[in-house]
Amino acid sequence: MNMQIKIGATVLALLASPVVAQDASDDIETPDWSGVIAPVSGFTGQMSMTMESEVPEDMAVEEVIRFEPWQMLGDLFRDDLVFLMRSGPSDWDSRDADGVAAQDCDGQRLLTADGQDQMRQLGALLVVNDLRPGQIMVSEWCRAQQTYLGLETGMLDADMKALDGVTSGIKPRLSPLGAENGASDVDGLRDLIMDWDGGDGDGALLVITHFDNIAALTNFNVYEGEMLIVDPTREGRVLGYLRLGSAAPDSVHYSPEVVAFSQAQQEAEAAAE
Repeated sequence: MNMQIKIGATVLALLASPVVAQDASDDIETPDWSGVIAPVSGFTGQMSMTMESEVPEDMAVEEVIRFEPWQMLGDLFRDDLVFLMRSGPSDWDSRDADGVAAQDCDGQRLLTADGQDQMRQLGALLVVNDLRPGQIMVSEWCRAQQTYLGLETGMLDADMKALDGVTSGIKPRLSPLGAENGASDVDGLRDLIMDWDGGDGDGALLVITHFDNIAALTNFNVYEGEMLIVDPTREGRVLGYLRLGSAAPDSVHYSPEVVAFSQAQQEAEAAAE
């Protein structure tokens, strides 16, 4: 069954239960894009992409993925891992209304336009670097749904068949911890992760949830749009992280010192390019 939620004047049709993505037509050509993986330092790696042909502006990818540690690369393509993701960059000038329903997008903090585009670019980068998920589970809250839709757009830009056979679904247990209509604890999230065994062997499990849920489960704070790489075969050990080069700490969950340091670091990197 499909459900619809309204974001501003737009109604989005979203998955209410797991379904299999519809097969793309065989006559659709895949863009001539290639992934590039290289070390940045002794600990950090980077995933980027080359675009051999000119593309429309709304398909262009300028972002890169940073991941750490570099030594995680050998494990990163395993099907039995879980990519535990926080929803993408959102508008911190607005907050979730008290008691807001999960599908009431007008009463929630939503992704910015830049945040939606960053998630599109992240989706394309994942696919061209051979990190297509085998299954996707998403919080029913609107910013998580927007994150999924951004990733989906980018994945299909990179390869119209990228989501063929990929199952996706909404899980109420992934909703924001502590919200009136959110998850009461992280037991459901833990079970979802620990039960993952690789599925049909077509890619890792991608779980899109929220800051507090991830922090409570792993004791790691994550940026918006960041993924922790979790290994259920090692009792849920966090192997490392993966996030866009533009990702930054938000001013609500991080101290001013951390925010300022991150901004200075990004400015220094931009000046060096």
